[in-house]
Amino acid sequence: MIEIEDHGAVRVLKLARPPVNALNRELMTRLGAAVAAAAKDGARGLVLTGAGGRFCAGLDVQELLALDEAGLRDFLSTFFACLSSLANSPIPIAAAINGHSPAGGAVLALFCDRRVMAAGDYRIGLNEVQVGLYPGAMIHAVLARAVGGRIAAEMLPAGALIDSSAALRVGMVDELAPLAAVEAVARGWLETMLALPPKAYALTRALVRADLIALVGSVGAREIDAAAKEWRSPETVATLSALIAKLARR
Repeated sequence: MIEIEDHGAVRVLKLARPPVNALNRELMTRLGAAVAAAAKDGARGLVLTGAGGRFCAGLDVQELLALDEAGLRDFLSTFFACLSSLANSPIPIAAAINGHSPAGGAVLALFCDRRVMAAGDYRIGLNEVQVGLYPGAMIHAVLARAVGGRIAAEMLPAGALIDSSAALRVGMVDELAPLAAVEAVARGWLETMLALPPKAYALTRALVRADLIALVGSVGAREIDAAAKEWRSPETVATLSALIAKLARR
């Protein structure tokens, strides 16, 4: 589910769960563990990308729909634990967004230090509302951290998915590259960062990411319980069921 490649001091983690690298509990658990293990194995930078020509389609809606409220609490706890691993990584992470990145895929990217996205007709955004899901306060704050409060207030309630050029304009991604070069550009950025004086860089990086760590650390059992209850609402179940039926017809 996670393919690992080492390029000198930079480790590449590839989500590998065909066909669209959707996040189920097992993939999220393995990703969190792989991020935590990287620095212990001697890596000094990480690239997060997707195998199979895709980045990440977000949370696995088929698995979500099959869960009861207790199962959803466990699923969400696993998701937030994965995000915590990204936020607390002692080494920088660059997202190489090599395809569409809706919902949970966009959230993974927002927890990285830098986002390099494939130029072209690829879309990214927090479209939870469109599939009947309430995104929650932490995801709103993470989006606003990247694009600012006004743009986040427009995008999140609409569940907007935007193309790569628009994502660059609003600050949701930091750089565009041809699809075939996305991973290499992400590695190049990391190598530039790793050439800086290491102690000064590490201290300054910790300073600018402290708010991100605080955000994911603020998610407690009460918020998870409330989200699990909301995600089992009739509206959410009906909307997710319709989405799964639509995908099955393709």
